[in-house]
Amino acid sequence: MHDRQTQNLEEFNCLCREMDGLYHELAVRAGMSDSAFYILYAIVEMGDGCLQKDISERYSFSKQTINSSIQNLKSKGYIILAQGKGRDKHIYFTDAGKQFAEDNVVPVMEMENEVFQEMSPQESQELLRLMKKYIQIFQKKTEENSKTMSSEDF
Repeated sequence: MHDRQTQNLEEFNCLCREMDGLYHELAVRAGMSDSAFYILYAIVEMGDGCLQKDISERYSFSKQTINSSIQNLKSKGYIILAQGKGRDKHIYFTDAGKQFAEDNVVPVMEMENEVFQEMSPQESQELLRLMKKYIQIFQKKTEENSKTMSSEDF
């Protein structure tokens, strides 16, 4: 028999997958991969000219995933890259990309904002506090286990 904490964890994992599924569905509706959608989302959120590496860090995507999606977005005519310092690349919307983001990304951001508006400030703060706590503890456990686990374990 499962104890209560195990049941809570199972429910939490289901909720996380459900949230991932919602964003995946939104990306599919826009005709994009999840990572391409998040790149456009990041440009809207962080501002035109943001750095490729900042998106990679903020959204925890590998450099390969970011590079692949950026090439795809460039080929669709949604973004252009400009050389920054060293190997840094700035990402800018084209007019078509700006319009695409207005039609497909900004409405998602507005929905997210509406969700938070339907919560009390205390509820949204509690949600954030608990997610941060979970992530911090899980990161610590991941680091501890990475010392004993090898890539062959996966």
